Amino acid sequence: MRLPIAGLVALVRVVTATNPVPLSSVKATAVTNMTESSDSTSKLRRFAVTGTPGGPASKEFSEAVAQILEKRGMARVEDPAQADFVLLLFPTDSPSPFRRRSRGTYVAALHELEEMPSDPLAAEYPLLVRALANSVLCYVPGKAVLVTTPERGTFTAEAPADELAERLVDRIEPLATSRLVIDNEYVTDLEPELWQGDELTKELAWAGEQLDGFGLLPAPFPVHELLSEREFRHVKRLWGIGGLSYGNLSIRKDERRYWMSASGVDKSNLVEIGRDILMVSNYDAEQAKIILSVPPEVEPRRVSVDAIEHWMIYQRHPEVGAILHVHAWLEGAAATEINFPCGTEELAIAVSSLLDAEDDPGHAVIGLRNHGITATGENLREIIERITPRLQPQVPMT
Repeated sequence: MRLPIAGLVALVRVVTATNPVPLSSVKATAVTNMTESSDSTSKLRRFAVTGTPGGPASKEFSEAVAQILEKRGMARVEDPAQADFVLLLFPTDSPSPFRRRSRGTYVAALHELEEMPSDPLAAEYPLLVRALANSVLCYVPGKAVLVTTPERGTFTAEAPADELAERLVDRIEPLATSRLVIDNEYVTDLEPELWQGDELTKELAWAGEQLDGFGLLPAPFPVHELLSEREFRHVKRLWGIGGLSYGNLSIRKDERRYWMSASGVDKSNLVEIGRDILMVSNYDAEQAKIILSVPPEVEPRRVSVDAIEHWMIYQRHPEVGAILHVHAWLEGAAATEINFPCGTEELAIAVSSLLDAEDDPGHAVIGLRNHGITATGENLREIIERITPRLQPQVPMT
């Protein structure tokens, strides 16, 4: 029997790396601890407004946004280094980067234009890179705000002038308050017989070759066409990869563990255990860390940022044997409503809850709005053979 979705966060918070317990015990404990579950909105308390406004309109608008954030229970701080959410003001022609002290800080960079740009992505995406922001907010006074994010393109918040700030907060608050799970903890406890991999890692390597052959883009739009060569190199450094990733894949090892591709590696050449392919063995919910079992004397890479999504799916759906995520689309797939960032608990919960509603969660396809799909199956070969005939390389932007 599956847990109600309200208990899913409680479930992951009682699973620790230091004291693994059987999944059946985790489920029982989660039911009694549902009242202790809390989303990241309750944890995010501090925000700051900083930078140089591009004009009086954006300065006034930023204060309206700040007032709404305070009404919603967030505390304004003067020092941006102490903030969980930073609203960075900048003139359109000279964006200044914000240097984070914590990877968990969400930065929304705000500038103003008299009219919406004719080509929003071409105009806004370079500003996103130069400001080192999680999103860029293009404010057209009294009309709308165009929001641009790294992987999901643009969307617009529109409302009457006196309601626009609140409408914007409605749209970006779920993104800014979501809980990132991007830290890894490496434990050299992988069984010696797995140091060179097994039959499952061979299948994962084969599937990586197939994924590479799909010819997909790293995002739902041609990033490389929007940026200069210098900016494109900068994006790759920001994402921590040698070549922009167009997806990831994993395969279940046992009740708790699964093999998964590393972050940003060449999917056509998944060879080394601990470097190209990693064993996800647990999730430390309190520290928001993915626990990886690796061989000794290996300098491990980070696992894919979507490891938390795969973790929740495997724990919640024992019938799932493998998962494939690609930046492509399948017509008719049930899709998430909110564009949560990759690597957040909220996105993982949203995808897993949609799987609950599927007739066959073990053989399903879930859409990640404006981003791609996550497909489940009994193994990777079965998933690829099932979805390839209907796969659309262009993700619809809504």
